Order: sequence, then structure tokens, then C-alpha cells
Amino acid sequence: MQIRPEQLDAALKRALCPIYLISGEETLRVNEACDSVVAAAREQGFSERSVHHVESGFSWHDLSHDAASLSLFAERKILDLRISATRFDKQASEALRAWTRGDSGNADVILLIRTERLQARQRSSAWFKAIEKVGAVVLIWPLSGEGMHQWLAERLARRSLELTPDALAYLGERVEGNLLAAVQEVEKLALQDLEQPIELSALQQFLEDTSRFSSFDLIDAAMAGQSARSSHMLRSLRDEGVSVFAILGALTRQLRRLGQTQGLPPARARTLEAFARRVPSALSLLAECALIDEQGKGERLGDPWVSLEQLMLFMAETPGQRPPSRYQRALRGY
Repeated sequence: MQIRPEQLDAALKRALCPIYLISGEETLRVNEACDSVVAAAREQGFSERSVHHVESGFSWHDLSHDAASLSLFAERKILDLRISATRFDKQASEALRAWTRGDSGNADVILLIRTERLQARQRSSAWFKAIEKVGAVVLIWPLSGEGMHQWLAERLARRSLELTPDALAYLGERVEGNLLAAVQEVEKLALQDLEQPIELSALQQFLEDTSRFSSFDLIDAAMAGQSARSSHMLRSLRDEGVSVFAILGALTRQLRRLGQTQGLPPARARTLEAFARRVPSALSLLAECALIDEQGKGERLGDPWVSLEQLMLFMAETPGQRPPSRYQRALRGY
């Protein structure tokens, strides 16, 4: 069965599964989900844990052997398997399917598998479906927008902290794209003797900007119609020294693949599909990218960063915003 990350704790209280597969890009949340499984298992007497890294020299037979050999001091064991998404090859598939049939397993052993985000073809494979049938699968997708704010609010509540809505929104903007920084900021707040709920002005006094964005975060924001967020991300990327050509490269690749959403996280796929439906033509946007590229190389009048922001705002359907080519014609006097 599949379990949403926020449902995992409740599911663990009801019953334990013989196998757990936890997958996602955000290492912090993946590890925390795995920690929840381990803690729940230990409460049920799984007092021993062994860690296996699937890398060069690893043997799936060793995993089966470990499952069969309990120590004198432990009656139940957790096998913590850490595997790269690229390592789910034919041998792994055969071993995992055998495990789900009980060929390699043991009633007193829980197999915990942690890995990065799995591609769509992997999520439709025989080994994945076998695990889904007898165990639990937790897919962790990146947080953004309201999901990020909810996650932050829950994290703050654990530390008995409360922020006003505008302060929470400000904190979310500062740490979006960097969950480790978010945790650090929450811990810093917990050490402060601030009056609660914490006001925006109090929060701003000691918070530093720890946002970390990628070019694809910027593109997603523009395609989702988030004008202010797009401008903030673009400034952050520029301040971090990201090249305008790197952002253009990511944008042109995305535009050339517009409509191809297979394997993407559901929320991102919906955003890109909606943008593809409302944009008249990807070719016109690619032409705007070519113009900005020429500006960056000094072959056209104008600042490429200004034009790139104009394009992001135009893609976000900001009222009154025109594409860079319109302003370029004004610069040339026609």
C-alpha cells in the first residue's frame, strides 16, 4: 500500500509492515520518515538494526544471510537498506521480489529501503508493485507553497512556537528550497525568548536569507503564475552568482519539452500541463530566450537580467507585462 508522508505515524501505530520503501529528493524528510519507522519498530521489540549500502561489492545474498542470523541478544531485527535509485537493476528486482514472496525474509525482520526519487518506469515495475502489495511505500515529493507553510507550522508546533500568518509566510519564503536551513531556523527561534505569537518585525530582526533556489524552481514559479515569487527567486539566483545563460539553458530545455510530464511529481506535472494549455506557442517563448541570449553576449541592446525578469513575469501572466521583444523594439526606436 502507499502511505502519504503525513499519514505515516498513524499507520505505524496501527501495525507494522514487513517491508518499507521510502523514496524522495528531500533527504531530510526521507531520513525523518525512516527514523519514524525505526522508532516504531523498536517499540515492538525490533531492537537490533544493521545498515547495508548497495554499492560496488554489495551482494544481495549477504542481505538474506543477515536476515536469517539474529544475535543472541535480539529476537527481532531491522535491515536498513540504502540504495541509489540507479541501483535497482535486474539483480535487485529478483532479490526484492523474492523477499516479498517470503523466500529470503524472516517474520522477525523488517526490511527498510531508503532511496532517492524513483522514476515513473520504476514505480510501475514488478519489484515496486510487489513491495506495494505486501508492504508500505512512502513517496516524498518536494514541498512548495501551502505545503511548505504547513510543514513549517507543524515543525514550529513541535517546539511550542507560534508565528503570526505574515511571519510564517515570511519564514517560508526565506527558507524555501532548503529544508535543513528551515530546521536550523526553527531551532534558533526556540532558543529566543520572543513573545508569542512571534510577530514579523521580531522575526526579521535576526533571520538571514537562507533561501536556495534552482533555475527549475524559478521556471516552475513563473509557469504557475507566481509573479512576486518569480522576481524574488531571480534576484536570489543572480545574487548567488548563477549565470544568466544557465537559467536560459534550463528554460529552453523545459520549453522544448513542454507537455512531456511523465515521471514528474504530480503537483509539478499539473502546473506544467496547465501552462502548456494556456501558452499560445512555446516557439514564441524560445524566440524571446534567443533575444536574451544575444543580449548576454553583447549582440543586442539591453540588460539580459532585466529582459529575463520581463520574460518570467510575462510567463506568469502579470497584468500589463509585455515580452522582452516589445521593449527591445522600443529601445531601437520602432
